[in-house]
Amino acid sequence: MGYTEGHRDSPGTDRKKEDYIIEGRNAVIEAFRAGRTVDKLFVLDGCKDGPILTIKREAARHGSLIKYVPKERLDQLSGTGKHQGVIAYAAAYAYAEVEDILRIAEDKGEAPFLFLLDGIEDPHNLGAIIRTANLAGVHGVVIPKNRAVGLTATVAKASAGALNYTPVARVTNLGQTIEQLKKEGIWFVCADMDGTRMYDLDLKGPVGLVIGNEGSGVGRLVKEKCDFMAAIPMQGDIDSLNASVAAGVLAYEIVRQRFL
Repeated sequence: MGYTEGHRDSPGTDRKKEDYIIEGRNAVIEAFRAGRTVDKLFVLDGCKDGPILTIKREAARHGSLIKYVPKERLDQLSGTGKHQGVIAYAAAYAYAEVEDILRIAEDKGEAPFLFLLDGIEDPHNLGAIIRTANLAGVHGVVIPKNRAVGLTATVAKASAGALNYTPVARVTNLGQTIEQLKKEGIWFVCADMDGTRMYDLDLKGPVGLVIGNEGSGVGRLVKEKCDFMAAIPMQGDIDSLNASVAAGVLAYEIVRQRFL
């Protein structure tokens, strides 16, 4: 089978910005070997023939998430009906490295300012957060490989063009990344409604802002790595904000303190 791709945006969208579905065994193998970033791989449950084993090895080598699903699920995901037991979701944009983000801050002569997102699953939220990051002068965004949305076309659209300017790095373990960045002198503050009121925290200097999942917030293991917990004062009858709104409120408190 040849190289088969389908996109989730309009046919006129620039190729590099599309959110591709790649179907067929040869097509998926070729995608890996061509250096395409595959966010997620769906494989027919129980299939263990040669090409599928090759694809699984390539996925493991590139750190792609593998999900084993029944044929009915593959048929549902397929745009052509010729998936041959495997479908890959390729990223719409290339990912950066965390080192690239730190280099941007260094080149600008600024203290590093990062967003770290723990399990953001809604592409509209991720896109909105990237847009806020760009406007607030954030040097880059870090997301986890698993249990989180990747750089899909929907994310790109929701970012309103910010994804062209704000690098996004994808890491295997957010907690370990925080530990590594602490060695670079970066302090970490996570959004948590049980934390210290954000106005009472010193958020100047090198800082990483950690925003959690839309429902459960920042995970315990990641939260334990953070230096501070910041609460947004709320006066209403409900007790939570949308993840992208919380990111914006906290980001601009950091911006305000930087300009003091």
